[in-house]
This record gives sequence, structure tokens and C-alpha cells, in this order.
Amino acid sequence: MSNPELMQLLKNIDTLAVCPDEGEQDNIQLIHDAAIAWKGSEIVWVGPEKDMPDFDDPMQVHDAGGRMVIPGLVDCHTHLAFGGWRAEEFEMRSLGRTYEEIAAAGGGILSTMRETRKIPQNQLLEKSRKLLERIIRLGITTIECKSGYGLTLKDELKQLRVYKELKKEAPVEILSTFLGAHAIPPEYKGDRQSYIDLVLEEMLPKVTEEDLATFCDVFADAPAFTNEEAEQILTEAKKHGLTPKLHADQLTGNGGAELAAKVSAVSADHLENISDTGIERMKESGTVAVSLPLATYYLRKDPLPARSLIEAGVPVAVATDFNPGSAPSYHLPMAMHLGCTLQWMSPAEVLKGATIYGAKALGMDQKTGSLEPGKKADFVELDVESVNQWMYHFQPNCAERVWAAGKQIV
Repeated sequence: MSNPELMQLLKNIDTLAVCPDEGEQDNIQLIHDAAIAWKGSEIVWVGPEKDMPDFDDPMQVHDAGGRMVIPGLVDCHTHLAFGGWRAEEFEMRSLGRTYEEIAAAGGGILSTMRETRKIPQNQLLEKSRKLLERIIRLGITTIECKSGYGLTLKDELKQLRVYKELKKEAPVEILSTFLGAHAIPPEYKGDRQSYIDLVLEEMLPKVTEEDLATFCDVFADAPAFTNEEAEQILTEAKKHGLTPKLHADQLTGNGGAELAAKVSAVSADHLENISDTGIERMKESGTVAVSLPLATYYLRKDPLPARSLIEAGVPVAVATDFNPGSAPSYHLPMAMHLGCTLQWMSPAEVLKGATIYGAKALGMDQKTGSLEPGKKADFVELDVESVNQWMYHFQPNCAERVWAAGKQIV
């Protein structure tokens, strides 16, 4: 157990991946025979062990045992708190039913909406807490969590209040996103503008009054909200101090990426049907592309064109989209593996996507996501020989020890 009053040193690291923001997507800056020093929650020094300076402060030393060390993983897109599951839809999809057909039959987002409305807040908190404990064991030290399954004022607040409670007790960084514009609930089927007015006039003010979210997201696609509606909601959200995000170009190519750039969204997520113009607009705006390969895997869809985005200079983050329907797995290393196998990304590129670029998609890249002096001491000791070996020889979990804000949490 580390003593927070002392300088801490982790030595005997076979390879350390810095994952700096600068450079190309595959620049993870490997340091061999490395060490890392920190005090409290902040990194003080990183480099080859032989070059370590003489520190005047008393020091507590930890041995990495020749493991690899990477920055703490960042899952920048999840829907952590939800009621129920949707295993029956997995069977339907396995037999050839499409996402749209399942939704038309009463499944999809509205199925989870019904279950989320029924579950009491204390039970939703306990379910989310157990899921988060398993997520942390995989090496995740920063996670984004969305609402969007309540679709009433009361039930959207219920999800966001669960995240606020988790923030108080969890050893990792949690950022919340208001996603009231996830779908039009059935009670507003014939009057969608009234639901949009509810989001604008009641939900957004209450969310900001209680300080329940950092971001506002909208599902801008054919089954959900139009680009015009999304722009209206995100413009109002910015007035309330919330940073825009966007579910964009997932099921149809409808200019979602262009809209994300227009509203200065910190990220545009999914992007399976992004246009060349959308790629160029995102490059100009600095919007991060968030790849969600677990969703394309479960939905049997073609993935986003990662190579085109990377070659255009758009940073590509990798996240899980953990939710009970289209991505019912919280396994970020598995999503990274699929980034390699489905999206033609290299292991180094997906590592950068799940660290510094994931942090950038949350506006956290000055605080975490890379192993550099001044950043949070969030890092993971992996029982692997290299990043290539980790992604190639996929195993349930290679994280031997997880450190967050300078403390060993796993």
C-alpha cells in the first residue's frame, strides 16, 4: 500500500507507453527499461530508469516486475445506468432481424426506456456500481456515462443522479452526459415538438441547476432526431454551459459530422456513414471522431472509415458504447482489438485512441490520457510483452495492477 505523504516510484518497467498528444495516431512513444515517479496524484518524472534524477524527498518504491505500463484507459462513450437487458434482441438479430425492424417491433431504446423508468434509483445505483467495479478491473481510469433511457424529466434526472453518487465514491474519473434527446418517447409520438420543448425548457435547466452533466449529446439520425432539431438542442445546451457531443452518421449518412463541426462538438461518435466533406469539416473544427467497434460488431454493420479519418488528420478515439442493446459489453480492450481487426487500425493507433484521444474527446487531455509530468498518475501495469502482443493474443484481462490518481485501486 502506498503512503500518500511520500514520493512514489514504479521501477523495473519493461516498456512504458507515454501516448503523447503530439505526433501521428501511432506515436505512442515507447520507453524501454523505464520508471515513473509521482507525488500525491501528479506525475513528477517519466523516463529510462538509468536516467532517473536524484530526488531529495523520501521515496516509496514499487516493482513493476518487468511488466508493460500504459496510461489509464479512457472509455469516452458509455450508457452505464440502465434498467433491464435485451438478450432476446440478440437472438432476433442473430436470426437476421435488423436494428430498425427490432425497434419497430417495440424493442431498441424504447424497450430499455420502459425498464429504466421502472427501476428505483437505489437499485439502478447498485447495478451501475457493480458494473463499474468490473470495468475498472480492465484498466479503465476515466469513463463517460450518458443518460437517455428515461426520456422523462424525472427519469433522466434519476440516471444522472446515479452518476453523481458514483462520482463521490468511485476511485476513477466519471464524466456525465445528458442525452435526453436519445429518442422520441411513445407518449409524444404524434407531437415530437412538445418533447423537444420539454428537453429545452425543463430538462436542460434542471440538469444544469443540479450540476448533473458536463456534456449534452443528441442522437441525430433517421430513427431519432433531425439535424435541425439536434442543432436547436445543442445550441440551447451551450447556453447552459454544456459541451456538445453528437451521435452522428451511424445508420444513415445525413451530415451528422458536418453538424458536429458546426456546433463545435468536442466529439462526433459512430460515424459509420461519414462523408468526405464530414471528415474535412471535423479536421477543421478539431472535433474528435469516436469509433465504437463493438456496436458495429454486434449490429453487423460496416465500421467507420478509420484509415480515411486518420490520414486526414482527425484523431480517432476508441470506446465501447456500452449499452444493453447494440453494444452489451463494457470490455474496452475488446473494442480496441476490434479496432484492429475491423477498422484496419494498428495496435499503437488503438492504444492512442483509448488513452489520450479518448481523453481529448472528453476535454480531459490536459489532465489525463498520457504519462507526462503534470498529468494525473493514472496508469496500468499489463502482463504483456508489447502492445502488438496484447492486441494479437487476446485474453480476458491483462491488467495486473491499476493506479488512479496515484493510488493502487486494483
